[in-house]
Amino acid sequence: MPKKYDQDLREHAVRMVLDKRAAEGCSQRVAMDAVGASLGIAPATIRNWMPRPGELPAATAGATAPRESLEEENRRLRRELAETRRANEILKKASGFFRSGTRPPHDEMIRFIDEHRDQFGVEPICRVLRATDCGFITSRGYRAAKARPRCARAIRDDVLVEEVKRLHVQNYGVYGHRKMWHAMRRRGWMIGRDQTARLMRTAGLHGVRRGRRPFTTVGSKVPDRRPDLVERDFHASAPNMLWVADITYVRTTSGFAYTAFITDACTRKIVGWSVASSLTTQALPMIALQQAIATTPAARQGGRLVHHSDRGVQYVSLAYTDTLAEHGVAPSVGTVGDSYDNALAETVNGLYKAELIYSRPTWPSTSAVELATLEWVSWWNHQRLHEALGYQTPVEVEAAYDQSQTRALVTT
Repeated sequence: MPKKYDQDLREHAVRMVLDKRAAEGCSQRVAMDAVGASLGIAPATIRNWMPRPGELPAATAGATAPRESLEEENRRLRRELAETRRANEILKKASGFFRSGTRPPHDEMIRFIDEHRDQFGVEPICRVLRATDCGFITSRGYRAAKARPRCARAIRDDVLVEEVKRLHVQNYGVYGHRKMWHAMRRRGWMIGRDQTARLMRTAGLHGVRRGRRPFTTVGSKVPDRRPDLVERDFHASAPNMLWVADITYVRTTSGFAYTAFITDACTRKIVGWSVASSLTTQALPMIALQQAIATTPAARQGGRLVHHSDRGVQYVSLAYTDTLAEHGVAPSVGTVGDSYDNALAETVNGLYKAELIYSRPTWPSTSAVELATLEWVSWWNHQRLHEALGYQTPVEVEAAYDQSQTRALVTT
C-alpha cells in the first residue's frame, strides 16, 4: 500500500512544529495542533513523525552542524537580552556626553570609564559608545592613557580646580564662569575664560541664574481717566461697600500660574478668586468678579459698592468695566507704579504667598495651585483669625453685621 505523505512533507511538518515551539515557547501539543490545522494533517500523524528525545530531526540528520536545541537557544537569547540591557544602561549613563553632538573631551571619556568600569566593564563601555555617531575612545586607548604619567596640564588643573572651589564658596556660590574668570585673574591666575568654564565643569560648579519675574500689571495704552475713590483709605463701615482686587503669580514646574483675588475691605473676606495659566481678562479677573457678584450682590448696599484696583489692562478692559457698570459697581483705580494705592490687596497677596505658596518647595501645575487655593480661601474666610478684625474670622464679622442690621429693622 503506497504511503500517503512523502518524505519532504513529513520533514516540512516537523520543521514547522519545531520552529513554532522555538518562536512562541508553546508546548509540542499546541504546535502540532496548529501545524496540523494549517497543513490538513492529523496531529496524531505528525506526532509519529516527531523525533524521539535525543534524536535529530530527519531534515538535519545528514547535516554537518546539528540544529540548536531549545535550551541552548534560550540561553543564547537570554545572553543577548542581557547584553542589550547593559548597552541601554551604558547609553543612558553617557547621554550627557553627547548633548552637544560632538565627540566628548578625552579627559571626560577617561573619567566616565573610571566611574563606571566596575559596573559595566571597560570593553563593553568602549564597544557600545564607539558605535554612536560621536565616537568614543577604544579600550586600548584607555589603558594606554592610564599607563602614561600625568601631564603638566592635568597637575596644574588640580591646583586650579581647588582655587576655583575656594573662590566659589567665598562668593556665596553665585559666580558663573565669566565672573569666576575675572575673579581668578584678580587673584593672579592668568587663565582663559573657556578654561575657567572647563574647570568649573570639572568641579561640578555653576552660577546662579535669576528667574524671570513676570509682570502681572500691564498698563493700558488707552488713557484712563477714572478717579481714585479710595485714596489709600481702606476702611469701610459695612460689608460690600469697598472691594479691592489684585493679581499675583505662582511659579510651577510647568510654567507660571496667576491668581486673582477680590477682598471685602470691611470683613477681610475673599469674596471672589480665580487661578489660571493666562493673564487675559476673561480667563482670570472676570471669573473672580463674577463669583464675587454672585455670592455677595452689590445691590445690598444700594449701588454704593466701590471696586478698587490698579491700572492693569485686565481691570480697565471694556469687558470688565461693562460688568461693573451692569451691576452698579463704581470703578476706582490707583496711580501707576504705586503699590500703596492698593495696599490692602497687596497684603492679601503677601499672606497668600507666605501661608500657602511658600510652604511647598515646588508646585507641579496650575491645577495643583487651584485646588490648594480653594482650601486656603475657605480657611481664610471661615477659620483664620485676623488681627485687624479683633481676632475674628471674616464670616463672623459679616454675620455680626447682618444680625445688627436685623435687630435695627426689628426695633424700628
